[in-house]
Amino acid sequence: MASKSNFTPEEWSRLVASPVVASMAITAADPGGLWSLLQESMSSGWALLEAKQDAQATPLVKAVADDITNAETRNAVRESFQSQFKGSQFADVKRKAIEELHAISSLLDAKAPDEAAAFKSWLWSVAQKSAEAGKEGGFLGFGGIAVSDAEKATLAEIATALGNPAGSGAGLAET
Repeated sequence: MASKSNFTPEEWSRLVASPVVASMAITAADPGGLWSLLQESMSSGWALLEAKQDAQATPLVKAVADDITNAETRNAVRESFQSQFKGSQFADVKRKAIEELHAISSLLDAKAPDEAAAFKSWLWSVAQKSAEAGKEGGFLGFGGIAVSDAEKATLAEIATALGNPAGSGAGLAET
């Protein structure tokens, strides 16, 4: 069973940040209006809360969800975000987020092989929930489509970056 002790402090902060990174990739793929942006941004927070309460969540997912409440971890995550994404345009944010998810996938394979597949599936589901959180092309949440073509393409890129985890492609909301 993998835990925080399996990772260096930098690796751990990257792992804890990974659900937010997955959500950021979706938001950057097709930045909608303010309401859509807020809904998509909040989806990773909700995913962390759900993971804390889910009896079926793997120990590593639970450890990540629990540790985001630690002030030291949050500071490390913030510093990591600033160094990676500060001053980036949306296209750069998406590209950097996909690259980071690929690096996280490799990190999980190396340091937590028994839980890697389940963690990657969870990350992909966070991205999917983010894509489904806000409608694109509507007005104040009315009208529009559930998941845009750009978001669908980004979900496919995320699945590839994560090594096509189980569930990455099933259950995507139709437009």
